[in-house]
Amino acid sequence: METLKYKDFYGSIEVNQEDDTLYGKVLGLEKSVLITYEGNTVAELKKDFRNAVDDYLEHCKEHNLPTHKSYSGTLNVRLTPQIHAKIAQLAEQAGLSINAFIKETLQKAMM
Repeated sequence: METLKYKDFYGSIEVNQEDDTLYGKVLGLEKSVLITYEGNTVAELKKDFRNAVDDYLEHCKEHNLPTHKSYSGTLNVRLTPQIHAKIAQLAEQAGLSINAFIKETLQKAMM
């Protein structure tokens, strides 16, 4: 899937084939925050995406609200106790914290 990026915000690119328009929403935000944008061309979509992000940031600033960015870097994963124990064992053998072990393992998997 293609995405847009602007100021640490990521956005989807969707196509409405009924009216030949493009649209999307900012990804990875809390459920209470929805930022959408649209355009008739890719250039218009990108411009509306940037404007929507800027409007959101300005709104938060004006009302002294915290901003929520796409993908904070924190990920909670539910595991079975057996998997958790095995990861802890492997991390210890590697001389790493569990977090560092999981991060390193995921980075290798993405290559």
